[in-house]
Amino acid sequence: MSTQTRSLSLEPDNAKHLANLCGQFDRHLKQLEKRLDVSIRNKGNVFQVSGPEQPTHSACEIINHLYREAQSGTEITPDLIHLFIQESGMDTAENQTEGSKSSADVIKTPKAYVKPRGKNQKLYVDAIRQHDINFGVGPAGTGKTYLAVACAVEALMNDDVRRILLVRPAVEAGEKLGFLPGDLSQKIDPYLRPLYDALYEMLGFENVEKLIEKSVIEVAPLAYMRGRTLNNSYIILDESQNTTREQMKMFLTRIGFGSTAVITGDATQIDLPRGSSSGLLHVINVLKDVKGISFTHFLSKDVVRHPLVQRVVEAYERFEDQQDAKNKSSNQEQN
Repeated sequence: MSTQTRSLSLEPDNAKHLANLCGQFDRHLKQLEKRLDVSIRNKGNVFQVSGPEQPTHSACEIINHLYREAQSGTEITPDLIHLFIQESGMDTAENQTEGSKSSADVIKTPKAYVKPRGKNQKLYVDAIRQHDINFGVGPAGTGKTYLAVACAVEALMNDDVRRILLVRPAVEAGEKLGFLPGDLSQKIDPYLRPLYDALYEMLGFENVEKLIEKSVIEVAPLAYMRGRTLNNSYIILDESQNTTREQMKMFLTRIGFGSTAVITGDATQIDLPRGSSSGLLHVINVLKDVKGISFTHFLSKDVVRHPLVQRVVEAYERFEDQQDAKNKSSNQEQN
């Protein structure tokens, strides 16, 4: 494979921003070198990147992108670099103008600005803003729930909705939570913890608690949604792969005027009792051609957690594909 060397000069030359970009003892540059299999050398604001053509091009794009982030005041972290590496196959110039993202790509919440990463996350956020019912389907760590909560908080702050409802099936307790200690909120807390964590990050602990007290934010297990009609609300159904067909239909028919619903789930992590079919898998086939409903399908490459999470997901996918092939071959031999 042929190698090439590319030079780039980061302007304006600023020692503070360059230190932020490179990291302590150049650890950020070393992370790029290791992940992209390139060599990076710099003298001040002049960088030289050597390696295979495409990784070298991607490394230069990422370095430029990171420097623009540093100029805007963003702290460069290994996690941020990991996210940009995931996007390295994209033409970042298409998504950046004068060093800043389009405001439409940023979800504004009181405590944080949330930026969708990668093509599928951006399509997901666009779909949520344009449709009343949205499905985000894919492996853990792809930002399905986090982005849905961010969009819900933004809509609440903009007075587009009057309240946020966070719903999750508590399948581990068979939806029968009576044996657990405490009130309803305490009983279902373990199941809704990821949603709470996202809210605390975007609104702050005290604000979230006040909004819960005022019923502006409501948390409930899926079984408690029956018989309700939800108007002017932002409703998030998380872990929807653990709904039954009947529960999914019940949930979707609760949605009233002025409401937005986001349904997230991972079809590879179904915890329903044996013999029960997933409402998520069923609804994808039932509603796939219905206008006004969006489906965003995330892949393992969209994982935005630790790099090993992406590799774990891909390893499971390969193993399951091999098992399916073996089972198919075995069935054909028996026939």
